[in-house]
Amino acid sequence: MSELLNRRLALLGERANLSLLEQCLHGIERECLRVTGEGRLAQTPHPEELGSALTNEQITTDYSESLLEFITPALPDPADTLASLDKIHRFAYSKLGNEYLWSPSMPCPLPAEEDIPIAYYGTSNIGQLKYVYRKGLALRYGKTMQCIAGIHYNFSLPEQLWPLLKAAEGFVGTDRDYQSSAYIALIRNFRRYSWLLMYLFGASPALDAGFLRGRSHQLEQLDPDTLYLPYATSLRMSDLGYQSNAQAGLTPCYNDLSSYTDSLRKAVATPYAPYVEIGTHKDGEWVQLNTNILQIENEYYSNIRPKRVTYTGERPIQALMARGIQYVEVRCLDINPFLPMGIDLTESRFLDAFLLYCALNDSPLLTDNSCGNASSNFLSVVKEGRRPGLQLQREGQPVDLKEWAGELLEKIAPLAALLDQSHGGDAHNKALDAQLAKVKDPSLTPSAQVLAAMAEHKESFSQFSMRQSQAHAAYFRSEPLSSDEQATFEARARSSLAEQVELEKNEVGDFDVFVGSYQASILAISN
Repeated sequence: MSELLNRRLALLGERANLSLLEQCLHGIERECLRVTGEGRLAQTPHPEELGSALTNEQITTDYSESLLEFITPALPDPADTLASLDKIHRFAYSKLGNEYLWSPSMPCPLPAEEDIPIAYYGTSNIGQLKYVYRKGLALRYGKTMQCIAGIHYNFSLPEQLWPLLKAAEGFVGTDRDYQSSAYIALIRNFRRYSWLLMYLFGASPALDAGFLRGRSHQLEQLDPDTLYLPYATSLRMSDLGYQSNAQAGLTPCYNDLSSYTDSLRKAVATPYAPYVEIGTHKDGEWVQLNTNILQIENEYYSNIRPKRVTYTGERPIQALMARGIQYVEVRCLDINPFLPMGIDLTESRFLDAFLLYCALNDSPLLTDNSCGNASSNFLSVVKEGRRPGLQLQREGQPVDLKEWAGELLEKIAPLAALLDQSHGGDAHNKALDAQLAKVKDPSLTPSAQVLAAMAEHKESFSQFSMRQSQAHAAYFRSEPLSSDEQATFEARARSSLAEQVELEKNEVGDFDVFVGSYQASILAISN
């Protein structure tokens, strides 16, 4: 174990500091498609009974009108975060009628591209901005890709932790600078080791054959309706023929916060010829927010993001530059189709230990070479992570995946032990053991279990997914919310609808001007 990690563990293990780790915050965002009883994409609008997708903080839509997104508050105990997510699911099911929530990450059989409904947020300027942004995504990447769903895991370490480490390490600079540099260091380590999460939690080895829309690919045919790769863990996170040429040159370097924000700022302000050719309007209608590499910073696809809660009207990049990094958003997690919420407490406890290891371990800057290795390791594991004898690249040398995974879990063990010491019990240690079992036996991974379940029931990907969706629906519907909880959700939905009406009634100024000033807010800080 590194000397730095040892020192930090000793400091956090002191009695006075031990309770700090109980104050980490956990938030979950879970996306899922609404589907019909036949397992087809629901073409109905976002159910009004769920509230306004624009202003309801817990239930919104992501890309499509059919793609729900459930958002928990950030809470210290992940068990409470998951309980909150569970309640949101139960409420949603009370309003879904005969529709279902699709169980895996990869979508159900989709209608023609033009029939996938884009999420609509009403007539306010901010609502229209969200809608035009999605029209731009459709234009740039197609609608099909935007129907993939995932789980985002938001994690922060307690604010009091940073000054403690900063003082111990004699860092010169403000508390905020130390905190941001520590989160960027976490992100660098995450880039190095996130292939492990794809092996352990990847759950998308197969997909509906229609998803690729006849494009060329390297997948194999499992049955007439299903494509797969025999050793894949997460086709969701693979390239699948979707290479965004515009974003290809954009690899924000994670050396420090300013180099990261600089690269995104430039991308939001730099024209990209093919988009310029299309323009922002067609027949007098907006088709994209601008003709730059990115319309807004959130368009950059990455498997982890540094984040900061924004003020009204503030852009994510402005918040980061003004007040530093507050938490990270892990974006590479597949929805586990065997779990009603797509994630469970065992996964959450392991993620905490893994992220703590990334935060506290040495994190040298990524050279071009190590950056390339991180990307190629990740891609190897998503496409063939369960292949016997698969080799990854570590510091320029080939290393067996199983061997490296075992070593990493061994290094994460003291972090799991520290979390258990802080919380009492042995839940983190048990979560680690569950992952070790998957390293020893690949058939225990979710990706292997998906293929095994399909084989056992002689099902296509879509049949398997629908069966799981029906099972989850029965699970949530069998135990409705208490009448008080139900009433709270219903009141929140109603007040969000009223809030949207109010926003639209009091809207001042023209949408074109609004987009112009939104654009200018980035340009103003790009000098």
